[in-house]
Amino acid sequence: MTLDPVLLTLDLIGTFAFALNGALVAIRLANVDIIGVLTLGTVTAVGGGIVRDLMIGDTPPATFSDWRYLAVAALGSMVAFVLGSRLDRLTMPITVLDAAGLSLFAVTGAHKAVEFGLGPVQAIILGAVTGVGGGTIRDMMLRQVPTVLRQELYAIPALAAAALVVLVPSFGWGLFVPVTAALICFTWRMVAVVLDLHAPKPLRAPHHED
Repeated sequence: MTLDPVLLTLDLIGTFAFALNGALVAIRLANVDIIGVLTLGTVTAVGGGIVRDLMIGDTPPATFSDWRYLAVAALGSMVAFVLGSRLDRLTMPITVLDAAGLSLFAVTGAHKAVEFGLGPVQAIILGAVTGVGGGTIRDMMLRQVPTVLRQELYAIPALAAAALVVLVPSFGWGLFVPVTAALICFTWRMVAVVLDLHAPKPLRAPHHED
């Protein structure tokens, strides 16, 4: 199997993971019906990729030119719809799926940006955008502060994975670089969740009582 088909497979796995995650979040946080579950699951799964493709000029976006993306997103959403009553109380499975999708999308997003001739900085940013974009759109639709802005280390692991894909020469190494990058992002994200690690926050001004 060549690198491109493998990256496509990783992209589809990430799509499924994010769709399942997005739908489960919707079930847990909002009183939505089957259309709401499908919509929020699909937006989570493909939103970041659509933003990336539009920014690099790949039109129509892969989501609409390759039927597999929407099919996999719908499948993940429906799995969540069917099993939601069993899974909606389980925080950790949702978090694991989110970390998996974040890792895979950061890698494939950065790789695609490089293929379209973008510079290293732009490719790294778009890799992270691919990873966090769908969840950000979903959170905004649910009127929540996006996860990337409020939870444990989230965007930083995605940026690190994208940087590894962009900056480390992969010739002769096969899948070592993208797989390693995804594993680093996933592990970093999960360690941050378990240990409750956060990115630095600004110092708050002292509260003065009148």
